[in-house]
Parts: sequence; C-alpha cells; structure tokens
Amino acid sequence: MSEIILGTQIVTQVAIVVEDIEATARAWAKLLGVEAPAWRMTGSAQESHIRHRGEPTDGRAKLAFFDLGQVRLELIEPVGGPSTWREFLDEHGEGVHHIAFHVKGMDDVLARLDDQSIPLVQRGDYTGGRYAY
Repeated sequence: MSEIILGTQIVTQVAIVVEDIEATARAWAKLLGVEAPAWRMTGSAQESHIRHRGEPTDGRAKLAFFDLGQVRLELIEPVGGPSTWREFLDEHGEGVHHIAFHVKGMDDVLARLDDQSIPLVQRGDYTGGRYAY
C-alpha cells in the first residue's frame, strides 16, 4: 500500500483563473444553462491572513461559484498584490489553477506534502474555513 499523503479522494472544486470574471461567468452560465452567479471579493489581508510564498500580501481576488452537484466550479480574477492567482495568470494565461480536495488536519497534510517536496505556495482563511495551495 502506498503512503497516505492527502488522506482523501474527495474533490470539492475545480478553479479557473480568468482575466474578466463577469464575462467568463456569463459564458459559463450560458454553457450550463443557469444564471450567472454574482462575484464576491476575498477578504482583506487582515481578515484572510493571506501569505504568498511565506510572506504577507495584499493579494485579493474576485470569486464566482457554480454549484455543479458534487463539485463547485470556481472562477478567480486576481486583483491587488502578489498572489498565486496573479502569478498563474501572468505566466500561463487563463486556465485551470487548482483542483481542491476536502482534507482533515490541514497542517499534517501540508507537512506530508512538504516531505514529498511539494511546497506550500499560498494559504489563507475565509469565513468557514481555510485554504492552501
């Protein structure tokens, strides 16, 4: 049996970094035959405790979500200071940024990932949870 790293196989989200969240949300809504969701802004650095490459940052993002049953589609438009979202958009253009898994014991999972030479690039908090890339 292989070593347990994530501790889950439950995918909760697929996220796409975009240039224009409103236009992209309208396009996805048309494709899916649903209403375009309203976007919301991530919390301030003081609220989210965001750290990018180990340093505090004022990087923020506009977010829009489509609930697709088992998985959510997240659209991310970076704004503000340095972030993994801005890096991705600048280096690769629009595209899939991450696939999210629901994990228990995030600090333990991050330590196991680090042991596998998979570094933490960004982390932060939001109402109801926290995230790490």
